[in-house]
Amino acid sequence: MRLSPSLGVAAVVAGLLSVGAALLAMPDASLLWAVVTLAALCGHALTASGTARVRWGVATGAGVFVLVAAANLLWHRGWGTDAGDLARGQATARAYLLERWQDGMDRQRIIVWGLVLGVLLLAVAVSALPARGGRHGVVTTLLAPAALVWCGLSVASTPGEPPLLDLFAAVWPGLLAVLVTAGVLAASGWRSDRRGLLPTGMILLALVAVGACSALASAWATWWTLVEPAEDAFLQPGIMISVGAPAASAIEVSSAVEMAVALGGVGLAVVGALRAHRETEGR
Repeated sequence: MRLSPSLGVAAVVAGLLSVGAALLAMPDASLLWAVVTLAALCGHALTASGTARVRWGVATGAGVFVLVAAANLLWHRGWGTDAGDLARGQATARAYLLERWQDGMDRQRIIVWGLVLGVLLLAVAVSALPARGGRHGVVTTLLAPAALVWCGLSVASTPGEPPLLDLFAAVWPGLLAVLVTAGVLAASGWRSDRRGLLPTGMILLALVAVGACSALASAWATWWTLVEPAEDAFLQPGIMISVGAPAASAIEVSSAVEMAVALGGVGLAVVGALRAHRETEGR
């Protein structure tokens, strides 16, 4: 079908625009193009040829990522700094910061739950692919536990020394996202396409899951530090807040890399699953 390749090209172009906007510190534009990219990938999967289980599993997984990106865009547009309230006093500023960090944790939880659901739907498509074996399966089987260990170490080494059990109780959705992504990563190598696009995409999604879990842990630790100050402290430090608009950096490399990894992971996983299915049908 001609529509499917056209949507694939549109997804590539929109993805490049999203990464470019992130690099130029334009988060709204970057998230908007990310929504377009993921929607085009969803349409590409729906209009591709092949078994319905593979197409619909891939398409619905991409559709969940569309919803997550759209929610992230709406959250970002609704986020604002009320400089007047911040300037009224330390108590008001502290309450404001606690609310902002709580919103940030809610945002991270939406991301990780969307990642869990999206990856599970991709797993439906991956499970419909025949097992092939080969070096891809060995590599992904070794990388899956490595992702789990990396995530555990990053959470355990969260700065601020919060109670470890409370920390794990707060970030368990992120840990679940890493666990689910690592499981699909391990399986993807054994059902990979010849070019290894599917396992490469799952590796990138595993990086996204680890990063999201680490960000959730960091946000919770900062929130806990403000809520539960040290009992043996004699002085309460003030909170320095700039009420003016800070000068934004002209180049945001880290944001661009994060966007490239996220969109690249979803794109490669979608295209790789469809390609593996076509290669199987062509036997």
